[in-house]
Amino acid sequence: MEFTESSIYEFIKANDVKFIRLGFCDVFGGQKNISVMPEMFLKAIDEGIPFDAAAVDGFLDMEKADLYLKPDLKTFSLVPWRSHSETVIRFLSDITKSDGSDFEGCSRNILKKVKRAAKDMGFSCNIGVNCEFYLFENDAAGYPTKTPIDDAGYFDISPLDKGEDIRRDICLTLEKMGIRPETSHHEQGPGQNEINFKYSDLLTTADNFMTFKWVVSTIAARSGASAVFDPKPLDNKNGNGMHIKLTLVKDGENIFKLKNGELGETAKHFIAGVMEKIPETTLFLNSVESSYDRLGRFTAPAHISWSYYNRSRLIRINAEKDFCHMELRSPDPVCNTYLAFALTLAAGLEGIENKLELCPPYDEKLSQQKAAKRLPSSLAEAVRLAENSQFLKRVIPEKVLSKYIEVKRETGDLVRESFLD
Repeated sequence: MEFTESSIYEFIKANDVKFIRLGFCDVFGGQKNISVMPEMFLKAIDEGIPFDAAAVDGFLDMEKADLYLKPDLKTFSLVPWRSHSETVIRFLSDITKSDGSDFEGCSRNILKKVKRAAKDMGFSCNIGVNCEFYLFENDAAGYPTKTPIDDAGYFDISPLDKGEDIRRDICLTLEKMGIRPETSHHEQGPGQNEINFKYSDLLTTADNFMTFKWVVSTIAARSGASAVFDPKPLDNKNGNGMHIKLTLVKDGENIFKLKNGELGETAKHFIAGVMEKIPETTLFLNSVESSYDRLGRFTAPAHISWSYYNRSRLIRINAEKDFCHMELRSPDPVCNTYLAFALTLAAGLEGIENKLELCPPYDEKLSQQKAAKRLPSSLAEAVRLAENSQFLKRVIPEKVLSKYIEVKRETGDLVRESFLD
């Protein structure tokens, strides 16, 4: 269904909408929101709703004046868990300056720019994500403990799996918000879960992932638990990954579709580009210190390698009949998904432009493959690699990049100091 200004306005009047929520995220992927009254709907579309830029993490020093939220009508949805007698609707928003121009720190705008670059090269891109999260018990004050809600394992069922009802309610809520869940199950860690929703175009999937995390956290809280997306919440247990599944179509053909069991040259160039830039982009794909506790453990990758079938590689080629795709397995759920998608696609496109050669697949044990380089092993190392990256400067505006690196460098320093104390 296509949402228009007039159709939404009629919905607001007919359903006695009480509040309109305008959502966005900061440069670190943190979700933000302002609620406005229904009579502000037309003003939000025409002029935007102002907010204090300096009060948002990462926007400080980029913009000292007010910024404006303009709802993207295509992201219209109900907030299903709110009372029907007090209807609440929600949009995701673009961020503009007072003159109406795009704010450079808006992650949606950065992703849109890369999407346009792909279109100019004749490509369209679809993306899906597999996202893992833990469910922990709450303490008496309602804060999460380190105790998982169950001790179940991969694909277990109730009564071992105590997250079944929560996953069911999450899936039903997502459907009401226009997001189509496809599979859900218990993952390998105790209290660990995974829900996958249908792939879509770049921007829609990034928007849907924002909604997904909000829904998961909200439904878990309403069920008396806490959803935790941290990459490594428990020592010696599986970490939480967010695997990016990407297709690229040109002239009606998916470049990742295998021919005689092999990738074509364009696909190989794309993967080579992603692998070449991954040391520099890891700071944005794995953005917190615990990200590096996950990498190299269990099936999370540590080396820059690819395979046609091995799930422990950085990149895996999946030859699903309807969705042949490249799966990037290093990212985790706390990243800014808009930036993660933008950097992954931009790196692959540069690989195509420069006709980069792809190394052979690493289908054997990596201990036998000494040539494979490693991903950064700490947040501090990822910061150093990002600081010297010309590629990042081509994709992310200078003010955004410098602010992001500055904050992550300070975080790394704090972590190192804690070890020295």
